[in-house]
Amino acid sequence: ERVVFDLKPLLWQEVALKEDDLRAFCKSHDWAQYSGKFVSVHCSVDAIIPTWAFMLVATQLQPHAVFVTQGDAEQLERTVFTRFVQQLDIAPYRSARVVVKGCSKLPVPLNAYVELSAKLLPVVKSLMFGEPCSTVPLYKAPKPVIGSSGA
Repeated sequence: ERVVFDLKPLLWQEVALKEDDLRAFCKSHDWAQYSGKFVSVHCSVDAIIPTWAFMLVATQLQPHAVFVTQGDAEQLERTVFTRFVQQLDIAPYRSARVVVKGCSKLPVPLNAYVELSAKLLPVVKSLMFGEPCSTVPLYKAPKPVIGSSGA
């Protein structure tokens, strides 16, 4: 589950964040509710919020959440996919013909396709996009040169 932790309710008059108020909130808030979740810290209004405030909230979330990042829901989604691609074991794709599925039940951010392509490129025999019945070729590994005569 993805959760955006919005700092807006913690602001004084929706203008600025007060350190004492934030620290009091951090002590009393039930951080366990974020267990097992992907969390992003964000402020949905333009306000004066020091960098350390995002960091302080992250320190409270980190022991509970799967991971913590900064940004809105769209940025969180991009980060989730980036982390997935980074953790992907590419060994099974070595010298394989890979089709990256074009249609998905859930939306996939564009950055995921770009990052996946970059990660797979060094190991695949070919990379295509689409469905098996209708693919767009993206990359084909060069054939190795066998017994070149050099002189």
